[in-house]
Amino acid sequence: MSVPEILRVMNDEDAGVAAAVSVAIPDITRAVDLAVAALSSGGRLVYQGAGTSGRLGVLDAAECPPTFGTDPAQVVGLLAGGPDAMFRAVEGAEDSRELGAGDVHGIGLTSRDLVVGIAASGRTPYVIGGLDRAREIGAATVALSCSPNAEISAHADVAIEIDNGPEVLTGSTRLKAGTSQKLVLNMISTATMVRLGKVYGNLMVDVRPSNEKLVARAERIVRAATDCDLETARRALAAADGHAKTAIVAVLCDIDAQTARERLSAGAGFVRDAVRPRS
Repeated sequence: MSVPEILRVMNDEDAGVAAAVSVAIPDITRAVDLAVAALSSGGRLVYQGAGTSGRLGVLDAAECPPTFGTDPAQVVGLLAGGPDAMFRAVEGAEDSRELGAGDVHGIGLTSRDLVVGIAASGRTPYVIGGLDRAREIGAATVALSCSPNAEISAHADVAIEIDNGPEVLTGSTRLKAGTSQKLVLNMISTATMVRLGKVYGNLMVDVRPSNEKLVARAERIVRAATDCDLETARRALAAADGHAKTAIVAVLCDIDAQTARERLSAGAGFVRDAVRPRS
């Protein structure tokens, strides 16, 4: 096959991934409900997996603090073999239920937490061990796999099974399986943060402006939410210590940053509640 032919075959296979994910939206919804409940009660969203599956969980967890302003301890990724496995395969790590259970125990899991076990094959011992240990503790559990009637589904409160069909390279689950898992994790974390008030409209109002790009983004967010000019947005952000959500409430209500913070606290962090007229 020529290179364009190879790429066309891959692209054609990938085209069906989103449709396969859409079939699982009812189960993904249940997972989001569990995640919202966990984080609302002071618990954590914990992703656990091996290989590509585990790396995708770590990736989604790492993106939550800069995107949604979460504490790094609120969304956690556990990878079979530990941090070194992020960059190179750690042989045998995924084959141990004991290691999976130990990693969950090692982060001090409680009944307020949610564990999302991720395994493309649907039968990874490391993930099963983690899910079983989580259930013993009383934590909520979700199994995410790319295999119909997956073994791990029986070890969780909610089972998400994405049927992508065979990989273009037989058994290479970093391809369609990895793509579908990334889509599902995006959906779980994003929908959860929307439900927790981390988003206003389609704006990331809890973004942390930790570099020049994000500072400019925060300015655009404030302007988009309030229809103010750039100078007003910059002044509001400076007074709000860079927190876009606080700046938005301050501009919309014509109040100072401290009063805006108090309104947000009273509104559980939701901009729409903080800007409602006071009687």
